[in-house]
Amino acid sequence: MRLLVFNCHEAWVHQLGVLGCALDIVVGLKGHHVVGWDSRMRPLPLGARTLTLAEALASDARYDCIIAHNLTDLLDVKSLPGPRLLVVHSTYEGRLRSEDADVPLDQLRATIRKYLKLAGGHAVAVSKLKTGPDGFPQDVVNAGVDLADYLPHGGDQAAGLRVVNQIGQKRDVLLWDFYEAAFDGLPVTLVGHNPDVPGVEPARDWDDLKAILARHRFFVHTADPRYEDGFNMAMLEAMASGLPVIGNRHPTSPIRHGESGFLADSPQELRGYAERLLAEPDLARQMGAAARELVARRFPLSQFGKAMRRAINTAQRRWRKSQGRRRAAA
Repeated sequence: MRLLVFNCHEAWVHQLGVLGCALDIVVGLKGHHVVGWDSRMRPLPLGARTLTLAEALASDARYDCIIAHNLTDLLDVKSLPGPRLLVVHSTYEGRLRSEDADVPLDQLRATIRKYLKLAGGHAVAVSKLKTGPDGFPQDVVNAGVDLADYLPHGGDQAAGLRVVNQIGQKRDVLLWDFYEAAFDGLPVTLVGHNPDVPGVEPARDWDDLKAILARHRFFVHTADPRYEDGFNMAMLEAMASGLPVIGNRHPTSPIRHGESGFLADSPQELRGYAERLLAEPDLARQMGAAARELVARRFPLSQFGKAMRRAINTAQRRWRKSQGRRRAAA
């Protein structure tokens, strides 16, 4: 099986390696923070190669599925034959807020649904929250992690860690005021692509990120429940590395309060939990072990692989149906 996938989220795209497929990854996309594949985020998946959109359009390759991340991607490959799968990574409310876009939400969602119906495409969301209030898309494919990919946790650095990109654009989505009030003056390392935040840089590569995860005491995740989940891929990686997670109380957080981390309703309460973990490394290690067991049970990479195969099969069925209708109409 050969897949064409747009490079929008290296960490997410890297998971596709579990499928054992040939992957053609479209790079050089407008608005992406690097021109090609960002190896600081992940190495290229096994069986993958990169190419430009122009090269993909000019190729005579036949794809078993074309994986897109937004409507622009879908429109860019409208001339290519093959099943389409749209992956919804963000709530549309959160995305419009981050981009300060003046587009009616209902209109945007209706346009995407109409296009997928006409093109014979299928859509999946990366979490239940991303399916939206009307349950579109219905299909959910959660991210997954393989515990074997990560280093044993030490937690010797008495500091918290947060992996986050584009803070300036996502302050509301990430509850950044809540975060700053909770951790002002406490040792928390920020890692990620944030050119507007002095001193905050991405990890050198995935191995460096694993080492950073292994030595920090706890992981931080805050998010507005209206716009973003109580977990993301960075948090799942932290849990796989044996870090407890602390953040705001969130209905979709997988963390069990007091067992695999701490959740708080106020910045002051959250600060107290952070101070406790900084002072009690044994407690952090105990809770981190529980977090590791939890992520292995709820977010295994094998589960992601199975769900993606089902989604691709659905996209293929819908594509065949749409082609049958077109032939009948002709």
